[in-house]
Amino acid sequence: MTREKTIQKELWLLRHAKSDRHAKGKDINRPLKKRGIRDATNMGIWLKNQKLLPDVILCSPAKRAFDTANLVFNANKAENENDAMIVLNEALYDSDLDTLKHILSGYEETVHKIVLVGHNPELELFLRSLLGQGALPENEKLFPTCALFRLSLTTRWRELSAQQATLISVTYPKMLLD
Repeated sequence: MTREKTIQKELWLLRHAKSDRHAKGKDINRPLKKRGIRDATNMGIWLKNQKLLPDVILCSPAKRAFDTANLVFNANKAENENDAMIVLNEALYDSDLDTLKHILSGYEETVHKIVLVGHNPELELFLRSLLGQGALPENEKLFPTCALFRLSLTTRWRELSAQQATLISVTYPKMLLD
């Protein structure tokens, strides 16, 4: 008798930190506000203290998303502590559910923890799809800036579809303030 091995994966969804909506120039070039820098730095310190490290960090090319990813995953990293590099993916800037699933489907099964650093409403829609309707409250502040949702998956990246995730944890920046 053959038992199918349970495939344990984690998908983290991280919304970019607070940015300056009134900055001049193109939307893609919007910088982080001071609060965003603080929140992203605190999130990075918290993740390091929790020893939570991803295998892959996929990031929107928007400046606010890249700066968030850099502060969260690199600013507090000790040398050789984490091999994960930030990979910019153009499709994460203006994506939809199918695009997000397609991006993840290209990863090998040896990759166990992937972070998507991106934007709302796309991340929240993806989160709701993966968890299923009714799994989360209908709250317009569900996914504030620099919030991190960690999901557990028991499927292959290429087979990811609706209602295949379980919520592990939610970390909001306000939870990390001293």
